[in-house]
Amino acid sequence: MTSVSDDSDLAIAPEFLHIPVLHREVIEGLAIRPHGHYLDATVGGGGHTALILAAADGVRVTAIDQDDQAIAAATQKLAEFGDRVEFQQTNFANFDPGETRFDGILADLGVSSAQFDIADRGFSFRHEAPLDMRMDRGQSLTAAEIINHWDETKLANIFYTYGEERLSRRIARRIVERRPFQSTTELAETIAHSVPRQYRYGRIHPATRVFQALRIAVNQELTVLETFVNQAPQWLKPDGRIAMISFHSLEDRIVKHRLKESPLLRVLTKKPIIAQEDELDENPRARSAKLRIAERVVE
Repeated sequence: MTSVSDDSDLAIAPEFLHIPVLHREVIEGLAIRPHGHYLDATVGGGGHTALILAAADGVRVTAIDQDDQAIAAATQKLAEFGDRVEFQQTNFANFDPGETRFDGILADLGVSSAQFDIADRGFSFRHEAPLDMRMDRGQSLTAAEIINHWDETKLANIFYTYGEERLSRRIARRIVERRPFQSTTELAETIAHSVPRQYRYGRIHPATRVFQALRIAVNQELTVLETFVNQAPQWLKPDGRIAMISFHSLEDRIVKHRLKESPLLRVLTKKPIIAQEDELDENPRARSAKLRIAERVVE
């Protein structure tokens, strides 16, 4: 666990823009208390944290993220709040609060808009970039390592399991035939030409599910989510709330069931909360967001 990034990281922070999704619903759902202490487990560019800090007098936030660019950007954005916000660079599954207990916890899962939009991070096939996809740029495993070195069966399995891609075997076979790959656009083009023509021009780009699967595999997203959602209820004060935003069915399924199964929690959302039309007009990426909220029961 490390502290805030150095000045070299701060130079790139302005690129890391983040629109907080479901912002009204998150603040209402967390029921922010004056002088409360909150954990933002995925601070990103600091949008949600800024709203939490402004919601009531004397609020403090511990803000964590595994992405050094996110920490740098959030440090700049939240500078006005001074020591009311503390930053730590770590994966939320590895976070250790010690004896600290929080009035509320927020986790906004998946990839932020900034990570998609900063081309050289390699998350998007719409920008030519190295096959990277690491949220924690200190780790060794990249998308290039997976694509260029994992065997065909293993590739097909992650495309099917993490991307829910029904043509996973066909795509994996073509990738193995054509590798090595250096860039996102090169890989996306090969995927597009490995599927039937009608599939190629469907509602979503044929590389969408494969890129999701690669990102999940690189960052072990579902494994760390399981760890986090099992640990986090223990970090709440009595009546404290946890709010979790997911962006695809694999994440939402884990969140839904683990919150429901926890003996420490009472689920407050029978169905996930989704974005209202005015928010969708301003931020179309909010369309797939689902918010679930639970409350720590009093022992």
